[in-house]
Amino acid sequence: MFYLTSDLKTIKDMFKKLYLVLVLGAALACHATPAKPIKVAGSNDIQPDEQQSLVCKTVAELITNYNYKKVPLNDSISEVIYTRYIKLLDEGHNYLLASDIADFDKYKKGLADDVKSGNLNNVFYIFNVYQKEYIKHINYSIAQLDDNFDFDKNETFTYDRTNLPWVASQSEMDNLWKMRVKYDMLNLKLANGDLAKDKETLKKRYENLLTQANKLNNQDVFQLFMDAFTEAIDPHTNYFNPANAANFNIDMSRQLEGIGASLLTENEYITIKAIIAGGPADKSKEIGVDDRIVGVAQGKDGEFQNVIGWRIENAIALIRGHKGTIVRLELLPKGSSVGSKPKVVEMVREKIILKDESAKSEIRTYNNNGKTIRIGVISVPAFYIDFNDYKSGNPNYKSTTHDVKLILDSLKQQNVDGIMMDLRENGGGSLMEAIELTGLFIKTGPVVQVRNSNDNVEVDKDEDPSIAYSGPLAILVDRFSASATEIFSGAIQDYGRGLIIGTQTYGKGSVQNAIDLDKEIPSLREKLAALVGKSNKPVSTGSQSIFGQLNLTIAKFYRITGNSTQHKGVTPDIQFPSVIPMDKYGEDTEPSAMPFDVIAKTDYTKVGDFTPVIPQLKKLHYQRMESSASYKYLRGDIADFKKHEAEKSITLNEQQLKKQRDADEKKSFDDENDRRVAMGLPSLKKGQPKPTNEDLDFLKREAGQILTDYISLDNKFTGVVGTPANK
Repeated sequence: MFYLTSDLKTIKDMFKKLYLVLVLGAALACHATPAKPIKVAGSNDIQPDEQQSLVCKTVAELITNYNYKKVPLNDSISEVIYTRYIKLLDEGHNYLLASDIADFDKYKKGLADDVKSGNLNNVFYIFNVYQKEYIKHINYSIAQLDDNFDFDKNETFTYDRTNLPWVASQSEMDNLWKMRVKYDMLNLKLANGDLAKDKETLKKRYENLLTQANKLNNQDVFQLFMDAFTEAIDPHTNYFNPANAANFNIDMSRQLEGIGASLLTENEYITIKAIIAGGPADKSKEIGVDDRIVGVAQGKDGEFQNVIGWRIENAIALIRGHKGTIVRLELLPKGSSVGSKPKVVEMVREKIILKDESAKSEIRTYNNNGKTIRIGVISVPAFYIDFNDYKSGNPNYKSTTHDVKLILDSLKQQNVDGIMMDLRENGGGSLMEAIELTGLFIKTGPVVQVRNSNDNVEVDKDEDPSIAYSGPLAILVDRFSASATEIFSGAIQDYGRGLIIGTQTYGKGSVQNAIDLDKEIPSLREKLAALVGKSNKPVSTGSQSIFGQLNLTIAKFYRITGNSTQHKGVTPDIQFPSVIPMDKYGEDTEPSAMPFDVIAKTDYTKVGDFTPVIPQLKKLHYQRMESSASYKYLRGDIADFKKHEAEKSITLNEQQLKKQRDADEKKSFDDENDRRVAMGLPSLKKGQPKPTNEDLDFLKREAGQILTDYISLDNKFTGVVGTPANK
């Protein structure tokens, strides 16, 4: 995904118009008589709060009036929301009975009206029925562990019931769960064969599922339903609750403000699992991996809140906070007993840069007719930017373009012969970064066209004449390369600036604006701040919003040729077979996605043309593939994936399953060694651990070889027009 900042004039204008409507709506809602919640015995009876009701109404208002598609909230869309919600709850038809679905059907045409009015009672009723069934079936599974299991029968367990009818009766459902428990037991039995130990292991697993289910709160239910609602409109309009909004923005900026530690929940304790070098936790010299956090306090004098048994996101909300503020932790060091006196560690929060999730580089060496070719490979995981630093005027704000520029300077100093950008699985990010990154490789010119809902087209240009790199360039993409990645790779292809290698990209051609609901609707914030303060929820340190964030689709982007990437994505100059199923992942598989269309091309001048050399590059590539064992194994992997994906059930006969598993394990082991040998690595013996940092990425290696072929051709591309083809 990628997002515009909120400084677009159209966005400012729309919120000015909406302001009075929202103020009035919030005031009326606060005095309206809400519908009565529907209690469900056997569930935890989770209910919505007034804050969620008002946020729901606000999001509905924004989507109705300002989403690019202008989708009316009527009976038709209501049925889509309903279907998506049920699918999110129980896609595999493992919990709800046909009678439950028949009961829910009365809400099918009313959910759109519920959304507009902020009535979440029906939504929560559906969830509570689901949770009742979930808890009942997990408890039923625990009870089945006292039975004896006969693994000599020729029984079959259907583990994927997605396309099967809803279960008609409770007895049929009980039998389904008996088979599920038997399947779980058989898996454990094949692994170690200790029945008593297996039963205890499985009991703990089921009890943990119950524990997690009992920790669900109304924010979880609200988020689930809002996912169903927003994605019924279009795949990329999304609401994020406060915790998810914080994580989204960390992902966008590759930075956070906190203590610099990774946390996990282990046995009800928030446990430190990694410490970031140079962060406050590291500097304290008092915190270690596997220490357990039992309490968190704000400032020098704040009261400690015990966090044992807390959900991890709630604890994180207390530990994170603005840089320069103080947080104190009560810790049980690794190895100490639960009855030990906790030690207190005081830290000042800092900005933490997530280096492992930023752009990084390596140099690969190729041989071409006795000549050594050095290819610099830059892996870019996302188009990230620290919006807050950018808006504050900090010239050194964290961003993809800044990081890549530094890497390019370093690679040029190391005299590489070419650059390959690895953008596989890069789902996008900032639109501005896509434009800025393109500018590192061209002199000036348009990069992308953006059309808003009023059909006004804006051409976004690179206006910086400096070029960071003018030498041979290739871009490696796959099916999960999307959005900003498609803007960048599409522009590079349209300018003839570099080769595009890989598989057809995702096809996301829509623009989202990230709307902080706290800032855009201040009157609502003031009204509800009191409600939040009165609740029993954890007190935020200020690192999270109160109402969350809406990523609203506001426009559609087009390549400078006039073609949209919507549905079609970017087609590589030289294509690889796709390991990712093209018919299951991609914009063209999304029912609510916008269609492909074309607008007028913009005025731009190509800087190169690969048309003459692509046939020769393809010929050399195909010749290698004809004799490549790695390519054969890649094809085999794709075939195996399709085969296993088509399987929906499995035998519960121990001998048959063991024979099948042994054969699969042997094939997997042999295939792995065959791949290693094909890549010039030694084969492994049974049980021998794989060495770390080995290069088994055949596609990356072949993409670098294609760029090497190009560099070695006499009629190679000579760089940006008007500039020398130096590195």
